[in-house]
This record gives sequence, structure tokens and C-alpha cells, in this order.
Amino acid sequence: MTFKQELASWNPFNDPSDLKIAPVPSRGDRAPSEGELQFPRPHGKPVVLTFLRHCGCPFAEKTFLNLKALAASNPTISFLAVSHSDEPATKTWLESVGGKGDTEVIVDYERKIYAAWGLGPSSLWHVLNPTALMGAVNVGREDGIWNKPTQSGSRWQTAGSFAVNGNGEVVWGRPSKQADDLPSLEDGLSAVKNG
Repeated sequence: MTFKQELASWNPFNDPSDLKIAPVPSRGDRAPSEGELQFPRPHGKPVVLTFLRHCGCPFAEKTFLNLKALAASNPTISFLAVSHSDEPATKTWLESVGGKGDTEVIVDYERKIYAAWGLGPSSLWHVLNPTALMGAVNVGREDGIWNKPTQSGSRWQTAGSFAVNGNGEVVWGRPSKQADDLPSLEDGLSAVKNG
């Protein structure tokens, strides 16, 4: 990681401007299929998926560790993370957080999958409001998860989490309201088990 890479992650003009951001899918909608992420999934399993903030973000790490823990104890459900950091940065980050475990990780460097799910660039307030900044401190103090160097990706990318049943229908989910708005992946798991 270089200073230039870290600085680039803060550049709001580094986001793809040509992407058409679709509406966020609602409960009952067909799950958007784009690139490597196709629904229904070939194996027919329901899916709990999360779209990460940049690799290095403490909120992305906490969310991913939760996803990985749920995957380890629920083999009949697929758990998938989408990263917009590039392949080498995602691989390095995954190694730094103990590997991908039983999850699947898709790299969406061009953010076409994010856009298909209604997840575009966020605002200054989304990232740097006092609650989000204090949330980062709390995650560090309570969970020992601190910001890591950012090799690739944008701090302005909106995260989100969803659950999709085996038929490819969205049964739970939403975008993050601000950077520290962590999803209840347990609620997504309950939705695919009960829906």
C-alpha cells in the first residue's frame, strides 16, 4: 500500500460516472443478475449476500467476519460477499482477516453488480458524520477491528446486504444508511430459512 493508493480511496471523483444506478430491489422483487452474480444461483440454494465497503474498512471487516461465522454453521445456505476493491487487494485483505472460510467472494471492480443492486456512491455525511466516526472507534475498542490500509476501492461506495431465496426472489435487505450502519445478517438468514 502506498500513500497514493490511500489518497485515491478518498477521491470522490474516482467513482465510475458512467454507471446507471438501478433502484434498490425490494422484498418480493427478482434479484438483479449481473456479471458473475446470477439468480437463481446454479446450486439452487438461498443466499445471504453483502456488498462491502472498501477492503480495509473496519465496518466491512466486521460485516464479513459475521458473514463467515454464519456460513460456517449454515451449510444449506450460500453466503456471498461482493468487493469493489480489485482482485489483488481483495485477496490480500481476505488473508488479513483469516481467509474467506465457507463464503463465496466476488470481485466487482467496475461496480456493475453494485449498480444493479442500487448501490452507488454515498455522500460526505454518510462517511464522515460524527456517529459514523464514533462507530469506527467503537468497533476498534470493542472488537479490535481498526482501519487497515486501503490498496484499492473507494470510501464513498455505499454498502448493503440482502437475502435471496432459492427461486431468486429478494426476501430481505437494504443499503446501509451510513458507513457504520451494520446489517443484521441474522435477520437475512431467518428470512431465507422462513421464506
